[in-house]
Amino acid sequence: MDKRLEAGWLQRIAWSVLAVGSVGLLVWVPFLYVAIRRGRGSDWGAFAAFLLYELVTLPWATTDQSDSGDPILGVVALVSIGMAVGMLLFAVFDRRQPKYRGAGRGPVPDQMRGPVQGPAQGQGGPVQGNPYLR
Repeated sequence: MDKRLEAGWLQRIAWSVLAVGSVGLLVWVPFLYVAIRRGRGSDWGAFAAFLLYELVTLPWATTDQSDSGDPILGVVALVSIGMAVGMLLFAVFDRRQPKYRGAGRGPVPDQMRGPVQGPAQGQGGPVQGNPYLR
């Protein structure tokens, strides 16, 4: 059976703030949380991808000796953080399901009314169903 990991908007935003607020240094943490909780291969793949991003960009940023910085590193960081935020807000977590099976569906029309009387008394007894569809 496939596990579900439901999250409301507050939790999704909190994970996104962690990724952006740490300037990408902790971008792998929410994906580790999801991978441990749900255990899908795709979740472990996303965690591995962002961990690899961290392991590559951190040495790349510290070995650059120029005063102006590396514009390619900046673009890579912005795209990666933006992708992580998009995934955390819209793709990683499952949507919440209603607590009750029939929630939001409303009553079925045949269950709302009892038997409908026929056009004349004594002709075949009560008629079931919607009188407007005859």
